Amino acid sequence: QVQLVESGGGSVQAGGSLRLICTKSGDSGTLIAMGWYRLRSGNERELVANINRGGGINYGDSVKGRFTISRDSAWNLVYLEMNSLQPEDTAVYYCNARGYHGYSTYDYWGQGTQVTVSS
Repeated sequence: QVQLVESGGGSVQAGGSLRLICTKSGDSGTLIAMGWYRLRSGNERELVANINRGGGINYGDSVKGRFTISRDSAWNLVYLEMNSLQPEDTAVYYCNARGYHGYSTYDYWGQGTQVTVSS
């Protein structure tokens, strides 16, 4: 079982910055990837950024050049540095971990943290 807890959300004015932190605990077996997704009002949940165990990093098109994902060496902490925030970045941000235990895959989510950007 994997537990994910997000922190660092809040309110900021346009142009500002925030750093989100995802803290992972529990047995993550073989981890495939960790990352961040967001759910904006009226939209589907979308990829913000993720890192796979091979070191590859993916960003959603709308955040490229503004957001940076990183992690600690133990994969217990995943960070999302968000710069040049815009009102359209307002969303609930979720941490995600994907992997498998033995032959069973898993897909865990945190409870989310609200990010609100005012103009």
